[in-house]
Amino acid sequence: MDGMSADEMYPGLDPQQSAAVRAPRGPVCVLAGAGTGKTRTITRRIAHLVDSGHVSAGQVLAVTFTARAAGEMRTRLRDLGVGGDGASVQARTFHAAAMRQLKYFWPQVVGDTPWQLLDRKFAVVGSAAGRAGLPTGTEAIRDLASEIEWAKASLVAPEDYARTAARTHREVPFDAEKVAQVYAGYEQLKMRGEDGMFLDFDDLLLHTAAALEDHTAVAEEFRDRYRCFVVDEYQDVTPLQQRVLNAWLGERDDLTVVGDANQTIYSFTGATPSYLLDFSRRFPDATVVRLERDYRSTPEVVSLANRVIGAARGRIAGTRLQLIGQRESGPEPQFFEYDDEPAEAAAVAKAVKKLIDSGVPASEIAILYRINAQSEAHEAALTRLEIPFQVRGGEGFFTRTEVRQAVNALRQAGSRDDLPDAVGTDLVTLVRAILVPLGLTDTEPAGAQAKERWSSLSALVALTEELVGTIAELSLEGLLRELSARAESRHPPVVEGVTLASLHAAKGLEWDAVFLVGLTDGTLPIQHVLGDANSAPDEAGVEEERRLLYVGVTRAREHLALSWALARNEGGRKSRRRSRFLHGLIPDESPASRIAAPTTNTRKRPSCRVCGKSLMGSSATMLGRCEGCPSDLDEELLIALKEWRRETARELKVPAYVVFSDNTLTAIAEQCPADNRALVAIPGIGAKKLETYGAEVLALVRSRVSAGRK
Repeated sequence: MDGMSADEMYPGLDPQQSAAVRAPRGPVCVLAGAGTGKTRTITRRIAHLVDSGHVSAGQVLAVTFTARAAGEMRTRLRDLGVGGDGASVQARTFHAAAMRQLKYFWPQVVGDTPWQLLDRKFAVVGSAAGRAGLPTGTEAIRDLASEIEWAKASLVAPEDYARTAARTHREVPFDAEKVAQVYAGYEQLKMRGEDGMFLDFDDLLLHTAAALEDHTAVAEEFRDRYRCFVVDEYQDVTPLQQRVLNAWLGERDDLTVVGDANQTIYSFTGATPSYLLDFSRRFPDATVVRLERDYRSTPEVVSLANRVIGAARGRIAGTRLQLIGQRESGPEPQFFEYDDEPAEAAAVAKAVKKLIDSGVPASEIAILYRINAQSEAHEAALTRLEIPFQVRGGEGFFTRTEVRQAVNALRQAGSRDDLPDAVGTDLVTLVRAILVPLGLTDTEPAGAQAKERWSSLSALVALTEELVGTIAELSLEGLLRELSARAESRHPPVVEGVTLASLHAAKGLEWDAVFLVGLTDGTLPIQHVLGDANSAPDEAGVEEERRLLYVGVTRAREHLALSWALARNEGGRKSRRRSRFLHGLIPDESPASRIAAPTTNTRKRPSCRVCGKSLMGSSATMLGRCEGCPSDLDEELLIALKEWRRETARELKVPAYVVFSDNTLTAIAEQCPADNRALVAIPGIGAKKLETYGAEVLALVRSRVSAGRK
């Protein structure tokens, strides 16, 4: 390939990609927007450096953040013929690279002391938490483990944790001093293994950095082996990972970094874009290339993405890339407002089915949301239309640990004989009370895992409220049957299914069609960054939430829909408002109030027998008329029905409402059903109650009708 240019060697590069590929050996910073071909660019840069003789393939170490991305990089390099002489580029995650190095250098640095990888730290953190007097439940331990991981990734020692958490205004799950105590106890327990010490994933990085920093011979051997470094997703590097990178480099500058500060969405793990933002300060002679030609999305999607990030503020926003769509024109992104979440989910499922029927593969469609608890309504809606789906980066709603525990608690309560029978709003109250010990509180708790549990439990209560509003006289036993049926009907994960995923889990992925759902203030941006009456908004947190929406928009290749619901439950109070991030994005000529799809649901709403309008709420549905419409109640029949119910309940030794509720008796006294068909048409009267009480009730009705209404 002597004498050939990079363009001739690697055709199909645009001018900016070519500039990045051909940049001289030394510090290079590639600012790569979403869909701009960054993996294509950096693999060709590596190939160019190897083919040009600047470095051998075996002297290149490329690191990224997921095993999937590292595997894709290795595949592309193989396809380019890099490393055909036997030596190959090392493309790994930070942790995989550090483990490989540590295993090699450990005897030289530490000696004969053995170590084991602690890939499951739950038990150790739990033991440390117990000693510190903190809860040892699953979510509590997960939150504590996350805090320890954040501290180590941020190079914060146990003795500095409380002070650093306060200085950075970090939201901590428990008292910071107690968390620091757990952190210190965890580190001590890891050193007391019977067969040597335990190292967690962060320790792999810490010990690798220390080995290179403190042992000259180790550093010289390593740096003689690796000469050239490439770091992908550089905006997500943590202080600990940067320390390892500095140790790898030493005084050298043969480094290529690739990233986009406006896709920084993992600051809660310790990731910071500051190293990307400060790259030119550290390396004043660095070559900086901006990739802005978007080959993934249509110009319409790209335009919306630019407008989303164009409203960003702060230092990160100053590095925004103005994406330029390279694909043919496609449909405009659509915005939809719905009355409630069930209506939103039903409409999205209907739109998904329409896309599938038009030829879009189910696996090329995604429904993205802010928190995992939002998936329940969409799982149910897709199931009703028999659309297969898979939940990515999380479990389906009914398979989540906290939901399984909640259903088990409800089932145990249902088997007790000391709890009052409850239907309607009383059932909702009972469910709330049962779930309180599992983590359901009046306000959202601190800690990511505790919030996730709380959101799932809250969603289960909301589902109960929805069912109470649509199934008359729903009891705890009936609720459990309904939950069991829903859980069993959900499709198992399949490759050719619609993807359900959180926005965080969607990073790095793309689909032909994307539905961004639940876009309300308090959800995106998430409530805890908005502050309250006693605290100001977390501006940095709000901006990260905006970047999360930007990431979601840029996942779509062609079809994009953004939606929100004004209420959680069907017929609920419309107290929500669309996300502040949508302001200025919805076309002026078609505001959301006009372009919103009609509120739809897979169940046809019953209509009022007086005025014909759709009925809202369980009481109106029960009566068969709007509560404001005139009543034709036969009061004497109602009195007779209540006396019959009292006698029947006494004979059966059950509460009166177990026989029939007041609303059901009122509906009978208004509608005067003449036969079984008319009787079971009244909500709350199913086959079992028809068989048990139908003949007696109809006899009472006929008796009143024959006597004539007064």
